Formats: sequence, C-alpha cells, structure tokens
Amino acid sequence: MAAIIPDNPPTSQPGERRRRDADFVELTTPTVESRIDASDPDDPVARQFRIDPREALDVPGFDVDPVGDLAANAVPGVLHKYRGRALLVLTGACAVHCRYCFRRHFPYGEQRLDQAALDRALGYLAADPEMTEVILSGGDPLVLSSRRLATVIERLSGMPRLRRLRIHSRIPTVSPERIDDSLCRTLADFPGRVVLVAHVNHARELTESSAAAFGRLREAGVALLNQTVLLEGVNNDTDVLAELSEALFEQGVLPYYLHQLDPVAGAAHFAVDAETGRKRIEALRARLPGYLVPRFVVEQAGESSKTSIA
Repeated sequence: MAAIIPDNPPTSQPGERRRRDADFVELTTPTVESRIDASDPDDPVARQFRIDPREALDVPGFDVDPVGDLAANAVPGVLHKYRGRALLVLTGACAVHCRYCFRRHFPYGEQRLDQAALDRALGYLAADPEMTEVILSGGDPLVLSSRRLATVIERLSGMPRLRRLRIHSRIPTVSPERIDDSLCRTLADFPGRVVLVAHVNHARELTESSAAAFGRLREAGVALLNQTVLLEGVNNDTDVLAELSEALFEQGVLPYYLHQLDPVAGAAHFAVDAETGRKRIEALRARLPGYLVPRFVVEQAGESSKTSIA
C-alpha cells in the first residue's frame, strides 16, 4: 500500500521503491510490482514505471512545460486554462511515478498550499462567477489524508455555483485499499456530482482489488471515467486498446480519453505519431460499440479546450 500523506508530510514514505539515478526518482507500489512480469523485458507495466536511460536524452520539441501549466498558474495552487473550470493542485506527491508524466518538471515547491495559500486559492475559485467545476489534481490528490481532503471538499461544498467536483487519480489501481469508507463518505457528502477520472493504460493494471475500489466509489455516487495515454511499448496496438476498453467497462469505468503523449522532456521514447493514433481509433470504432471508444485528443498550450484528433 502506498502511504497516505498526512497533513504535514515527511519527505519520503516507508516502503517506497526509489532509485536516485535520475531527478525524477522511480516510485511504485506493491500492487504495481505484483503486475510486472520480471521475466519479460517488454513488460507493458514495467515500461510505465521503470527508469529508462533514454529519459536523459535531449530531444527537440520535448519541453519541461509541454502543456502551458506555468502560464495558466493564476495563483499558487490553481491552474486555470478553461472557462468554467479550474484545477486545484493539492499536492506534488503521487503513489507512483509515471515515466511519461507531463508534470515531472513542474515546480511543486512553489505551489505548496499552506493555510494562507489554500485560502487564497479557494477565494480565487469562489470569485469566478462562471466556475462550475473544480478539478482536484497534483500529483495525486488521493494520497492526501482523508482529513485533509475532507477539509478542502467541505470548503468547496460551500461554493453555491459549483456543480461538479472532478478528481484525477491513479489510486484505484495502484493502491486500491486507499479507497476506504472514510474517503467514500467524504465524496458522498459533496452536494454536487463527483467524477473520478482514473488513469489506466493497459488491462494488466486492473485487478480484483481495483474492481472492488471502483465498486465502492460507485456506491458513493461517483461517476467513473478513464483516460489513457497512447504509449509506444505499452499500448500502441489495437488489440491491447480494445482489451483495455472492455476490461474497464467490466469494472464499471467508461473509456473517456485516449491522449496523444504530452511532449515532456524525458519521455520522447514513448511517442507515437498522431496518424498512427488515428488508425488505432478507427480500428476500435470498427470492432467496439461507440461508448467503448475513447476520444483521441491532444492538449495544446493556450487552447480553450482539449483538441480532438480523431
């Protein structure tokens, strides 16, 4: 189990798998490790979390701020890119480190939400007359303690214009035991709709434990979506993507986005060209019902929304 970060977190957690031969250290959980076939050099789960020497390559077009997060940083802790919704960066910590993470170079230290910064961030969100949705992100917001999350969500509940709370998290699959009664009660108490966007790239990441975690979230009234990143060596294959969509739906999660890789420095070896991605989507449309075919999108800095590719 990945340790839940308390309100005043230490710099590291017991049991983390770290290797300090790169700035962005290697970090997994026992659940992730159990899904890796150590005998397979091309294991699709390992490729997502094991450090690759190619991360050190300087590749033109791959930047430290690939989606314009810094320009959208309205106040510390708030990224405001799109009309009517904004992202609240609750923590820079995650249970795992995805090697293609688009925020692997993000200056989290400048976004730390102490009480004064949190007050300012929530004040900014409350002052926007069009703000109907707040997205909890990071890092992964579900590594925070239940008490910390409840405090933030309770304050968001007091914003009368807020209709939805969205949470982006890998926790249901990498540390499913974290989806406990306390967390589910907190989410169920939010007066608007709660949406959790999971992040699963391969069907091997789904387990009986993740199915139980998703089930607890559904019982709490949470709508479940998934976003996948198209990754060379992981899921750049129509059969793999089709199996993922089917497996997600069996666990009550609707495929939502297939993302073109954000061109972050250190992740160029994962890149798949957009035309190949289009072909994958067309092939999925030919074999799956429409509700199991995710939207193929790319995030471009300065645009008013995600851009549909296919």
